[in-house]
Amino acid sequence: MGASTAYHLARRGLTNIILVEREATLGAGSTGKNAGGVRHQFSTESNIKLSIESIRLFERFHDEIGYEIDFHQDGYLFLISSEADLTEFERSIKLQRRLGVPVDLISPGDAGSLAPGLEVDGVIAATFCGRDGICDPNGVTMGFAKAARAAGVEILRETEVTGIMLNRGAVAGVETNRGAISTTCIVNAAGPYSRNIGSMAGIDIPILPYRRHIFITEPIPESARELRYGLSVPGDHIMVIDFETSFYFHREGAGILYGMSDPDEPPGYDLTVKWEFLEKVTPVAVKRLPALADTSIAHAWAGLYEVTPDAMPIIGLVESAPGFYIIGGFSGHGFQHCPAAGRILADMIVTGSTPADFEPAPFAYGRFAGGSRHPEYNVV
Repeated sequence: MGASTAYHLARRGLTNIILVEREATLGAGSTGKNAGGVRHQFSTESNIKLSIESIRLFERFHDEIGYEIDFHQDGYLFLISSEADLTEFERSIKLQRRLGVPVDLISPGDAGSLAPGLEVDGVIAATFCGRDGICDPNGVTMGFAKAARAAGVEILRETEVTGIMLNRGAVAGVETNRGAISTTCIVNAAGPYSRNIGSMAGIDIPILPYRRHIFITEPIPESARELRYGLSVPGDHIMVIDFETSFYFHREGAGILYGMSDPDEPPGYDLTVKWEFLEKVTPVAVKRLPALADTSIAHAWAGLYEVTPDAMPIIGLVESAPGFYIIGGFSGHGFQHCPAAGRILADMIVTGSTPADFEPAPFAYGRFAGGSRHPEYNVV
């Protein structure tokens, strides 16, 4: 989010920008630990529109930004196992189609044909969009960052923000472990640490960090796709999501990447791999992709979701603190929305107003103070 916003600001001629990164490399946090999925299949119009714009840029990223992101549009397949979820997904499909997204409701048998080796026992329907896909989060981050730097943006690595300076409630600067930076505009793009940054300015940001795990199997050679029990695995990069359990998988190199959310996980910043959680994931994984029973884990890691109460992000100005902007809380789908979200926030900062093609209410910081909310349903 920070790299995208910096890039879009620089495109508008605003180059007196400093991108502050605590770690030695960019994208070392949630961005570098996610599964790389990008999809149109959301339940709210606001998120679908973010997806439409973002995926259009991903499709031409190399030509426009000048960086390779290894984008595979093999589709997203959502498996539906309950009538209640089916009702919600049917409603979402109508909305997605109205906005021009090519998504279909298909039978369990058709789902199995799209993803060889998939077991559809208990599945009553599925949705599929062939323009959804997988790309490289590091490539996207570095592409935006290099293009921004070429336009004059300064990037400070190994620089930790330690305080926010205010003048009569308005932003006056940033304190870091390498000295102070005078500024009247701050973009809080700290992901799961957004709440910590907000507290430095006396702002309560309702974003909590939740640990999520990713496991990658040992390589499965081409000749071994039909494993010893006659069980196969998909040959392309289709993302399969069992919505009832939140289990998902896709090919990653010669192996299979998979993960699942843990409803018992409390908020926190622990990034160690909780290997006992694999015992919960394995029965679900083997049920949906039986070939996984014959594989071993080569790599595993944990990352942090940045979650808001309604699973919708915060994009925009904090009215009570002039100059303080937030772009965070995407609740597991932030990486895929960074092109559009960065462009929108850059427009807000440069023009001082809301872009004509953006409805701010679903993303406003102030929405948590009261009134109605429209939560995102399609969260994994």
